[in-house]
Order: sequence, then structure tokens, then C-alpha cells
Amino acid sequence: MAVETRPAARSAFSVAGERLWRSRRLVERNIMVYRHQWIVILSGVMEPVFYLFGIGVGLGGLIPSLTLPDGREISYAAYVAPALLATAAMNGAVFETIFNVFFRLNYAKTYDGILATPMGITEIALGEMLWALMRSTLYAVSMLVIMAAMGLILSPWAILALPAALFISAAFAAAGLAGTSFLRTVQDFDIPMGLIVQPMFLFSGTFFPVSFYPLPIQLFMEVTPLYHSINLIRGLTVGLVGIEQMWDFLYLLGFFALMMWIAVTRMEKRLIK
Repeated sequence: MAVETRPAARSAFSVAGERLWRSRRLVERNIMVYRHQWIVILSGVMEPVFYLFGIGVGLGGLIPSLTLPDGREISYAAYVAPALLATAAMNGAVFETIFNVFFRLNYAKTYDGILATPMGITEIALGEMLWALMRSTLYAVSMLVIMAAMGLILSPWAILALPAALFISAAFAAAGLAGTSFLRTVQDFDIPMGLIVQPMFLFSGTFFPVSFYPLPIQLFMEVTPLYHSINLIRGLTVGLVGIEQMWDFLYLLGFFALMMWIAVTRMEKRLIK
């Protein structure tokens, strides 16, 4: 039986590899489009930095310290910085897969032309996700360098913060693709950005613990993907690594799988008529 299943397994991996290889063409296309618009990407690098200095350092001057669950005390800047790293990973993925994918899907009809090539729906989704990961990598590396320069990395576990940030970016890129497939007009942007992304940024433990909320709100915020993203990154950078961080990882893995399935299914309905 083992001999019979090996070819099928190799075939599945081969198909996945071919799809991933073909999806690079969409990444190359996006690189060509942005080669003269680098300021758009650079602006995403600066946003979390402004929050870090304005709130983490500025407001942090009024807050002596915060106490971690293990009893250690850290500066307010060290508490906020990993949350801004997770948020930067989210923003890099969401802004790319919502605004730009919406334009390419509904107005430029870019994907209609791509489907005339050997690329399919899955390759389009993978290509957009890879491009979002490239943007998020720039954001995450920039934040990690600044955190290291400011002494805000408190644990050797922080070496995993970059791959964790990219994993978070992949989850939110899949969510962005899934959400964009439901949008019909520019006015619909208010739903994902105003009603979902912005409240998550403000209330998912970015600037203060969610335990400050009443219990019903606390429970609601703890099921949001950004809460688990922030908890995962913060645990790595301050040295709180345990079963809670494993749960954060599994939550995000399930969230990624679900959103990716919705994204591919919905894009098939939108593009294959």
C-alpha cells in the first residue's frame, strides 16, 4: 500500500509546486507596476513607527511600567511595539488585498486577462498573497530593526517574530481576498476598513490589555484574529511563550485555511461566468 500512495503524494506536491511557480508571474507584474510608486509602500513602513514614537514613547512617558502575567515589569513602549508589529503585518496584507485587488478585479479586469494564460484562480490568489507577504516583510523587518535599536526586544524568542509576522500577514491576506470578493462598489470599503480593521486595531490589546473591558466585550475581542496575532508576537518579544501562544498559532492557522477557501471559491464565482 505504501508503494501505491507515494506517487499520489508526489503528484499532489508537484501540482502545488507548479501552481506556486506560476503564481510568481503575478508577483512580477505587481513589482513592475510599483517600480515608480515606491512612496506608496514606504508610507506603510512609517505608520507604525509614528504610532510607536507618538504613543509608545510619548504617552509611555506618563506610564511608569506594565506588569506581565509572570510578574515582570516592562516599559509601555515594549508593550506597544510588538502590537504595532502585528498590526503592520495586518495592514500590509489588508491594504493590498482589499484596495488594489478590488480595482484589478472590478475595474482594470486584470484577472480576466490573466485567466487567458496558463494561470488559474488558485494561482491568482497565491500570487496576490505572495505580493502582500513581500510588502509585509518590509514593514515587519523595519519595525524589528527599530525595536532592536530602542531595546524593546526582551527575549531570544523574538527571532521567531519575523516568521510569525509573515504568517499573520498570510492569514490577513487570505481574509482580504475573501472579503474583497464580496465588495461591489467603492463605498463598500467602509465595511472592512471602518467596521472591522479599525476597531480591531484600537481594541485588540494594541495599546492596553483587553482585560480592562467588561467581560462581554473582552470575550468578543478575544475571538478576533488581530488579538491572537498581537498576543503571539508580544509573547515572542517579551518572553511569554507557552500554551496560550500555541493556541494563538492554531487559531490563525484555522483562520487562514478558512479565509483561503472562501477567497478561492468566491473568486471562481466572480471570474468564471
